[in-house]
Amino acid sequence: MLLTFIPIAALITITPGAGTAVVVRSSARGGWRAGVITIAGNEVGVIVWGLLSVLGVSALVAASEIAFLALKVTGAAVLLWLGVQSLRRARRGAPPPDRPAPAAPRGRRAFRDGVVTSLANPKLAVFFVALFPQFVDGRSSVMAVTLLMATLIVAFDFVWYTAIAFAVSGARRAYAESRLARSVEALTGAVLVGLGLRIALEHR
Repeated sequence: MLLTFIPIAALITITPGAGTAVVVRSSARGGWRAGVITIAGNEVGVIVWGLLSVLGVSALVAASEIAFLALKVTGAAVLLWLGVQSLRRARRGAPPPDRPAPAAPRGRRAFRDGVVTSLANPKLAVFFVALFPQFVDGRSSVMAVTLLMATLIVAFDFVWYTAIAFAVSGARRAYAESRLARSVEALTGAVLVGLGLRIALEHR
C-alpha cells in the first residue's frame, strides 16, 4: 500500500500552493538559508497534522463546520498578511545587500512563517483525513503508518522546496535590487493574497 502512496506524495509536493509561495518569498528575501528554514517550519506543521490525524483532531476539524471555518479564516488571514507584507516590501524596494537583516531574527521569522502557514492550512486537515486512511490496513499500526506517510511527504518536500530555494536564491543574487527582484516580490505577494482570498471564499 505504501508503494502506491509514493507517487501521490510526489504529486502533492510539486503541486503549487501556500507552502511553495512562502518558500519562494523567504528565499527571495533572505537567500537559500532562509528558504530552508521556512521549509523546516512547514514540515513541522505537516508532522503535527499527521499526529493530530491519529488523535482524531483532523477528523473533528473536517467534520465540524465551526472548527473548519475558524481554521479557514485563520489560514486566509495568515496568507493575506504575508502577501500584503510582500507587496509593501516590493513597493519600498529591498534593503541594500551590504546591510542585511540580522540572521537570528530573520531565521526565526522564516521558521515561524513556515510553521504558521502549514498549521493554518485547512486543506491539510481534510487531506490527512480523506487520504491517509486509504493506505492503512487493519494489520498495521495507524500511528506508525501515518508517521511514515507524513515522513515521505516531508522528504519529498525538502528535496523539491530546497531546489526551489536555491533557484530563487541564485536569481536573487543575480538581480539584487533590480526591477526584476521587486517584480518577483510583488508577484509572490499577489499569489499569497490570491491564495488567502481563495481559502476565505471557497467552500469545502
